[in-house]
Amino acid sequence: MALGRPGFNRGPRPPFKKKEAEHNINEFIKAPQIRLVGDNVEQGVYSLSEARAIAEEQELDLVEISPNANPPVCKVIDYNKFIYEQKKKLKEIKANAKQTIIKEIRFGPNTSEHDFQFKLKHAVSFLEAGEKVRAYVHFKGRAIVYKEQGEILLLKFAQALEEYGKVEQLPKLEGKRMFLIVGPKATKK
Repeated sequence: MALGRPGFNRGPRPPFKKKEAEHNINEFIKAPQIRLVGDNVEQGVYSLSEARAIAEEQELDLVEISPNANPPVCKVIDYNKFIYEQKKKLKEIKANAKQTIIKEIRFGPNTSEHDFQFKLKHAVSFLEAGEKVRAYVHFKGRAIVYKEQGEILLLKFAQALEEYGKVEQLPKLEGKRMFLIVGPKATKK
């Protein structure tokens, strides 16, 4: 008796495929002429066979780093070292990229003045810290009939934050929520 769905035969599991090289290396380079670069190499345009001979002489790989150039640019380097350096550069770029943090502030359509001021104070501190603020009015049940009040509330909020940030998205209704996004003002260095 077979287990599982009737008429469904899994069969043997297919073998895993090794991840192919991201770059053409050594015998996979097809261009007849290439521009050769690298350490301990005289830079210039060589035939593919000459370039491979130079790489073999140094016991290194010939890696195609710019296949769309005319002629393609190849580098004489150990391929594993090349991949390691690329991953290191990517990691450094990611580390230097600034993450955008968005803080949310929720209002009701009939938010009191005290609550409004309290939430405004928090929004000011978020913007001064360089974070974006996403303010929204959530309409429960039949409160959607007060969407004009919600829009007025968000515009008043944006106007109160004018000196701390700039409006990136004006009030927009999506489902039962009306959103407003305010980003921090660019600091002058």
